[in-house]
Amino acid sequence: MSTHAHQSKVTSIAAQIAQLPLLPMQNIWALWDEHFEDRPRHHHRTWLESRLAYKIQEKAFGGLKPTTRRKLENIGETGILPKRIQSEADQLLPGTALTRFYDDVEHKVIVRGVRNFEYQGQRFKSLSAIARRITGCVWSGPVFFGLKATKRQAV
Repeated sequence: MSTHAHQSKVTSIAAQIAQLPLLPMQNIWALWDEHFEDRPRHHHRTWLESRLAYKIQEKAFGGLKPTTRRKLENIGETGILPKRIQSEADQLLPGTALTRFYDDVEHKVIVRGVRNFEYQGQRFKSLSAIARRITGCVWSGPVFFGLKATKRQAV
């Protein structure tokens, strides 16, 4: 397929997907019946649109490789992520609150984003900097707040 033809196909697919929210429900159901054998029990429009968008793209560009599909199914069944992506999943979501009692005082940290933590109204780039502020000595922030085991605990 030439570059121009490929670009036209991509644009056409994108246009079809962009039109989904504008279609009346009877057209959504007609598309659903074209792409799926059974209708779902619920009628949540956004969910229906997302499934249709995937199917339209899958039909045009191909689906997932069988190995990728098996990996995703395994994650869905077990809930266990492969080691190489576990560390990414361990990232704290904005709004997460971390608390730790130290010297009979409760210390609370709010995660604001990646390398962005708030402690006592002040912003810090790392949990370790906050742990150092609290204890007065060098600490691993993730260990201090109980997010990681120390080497002794891990053994």
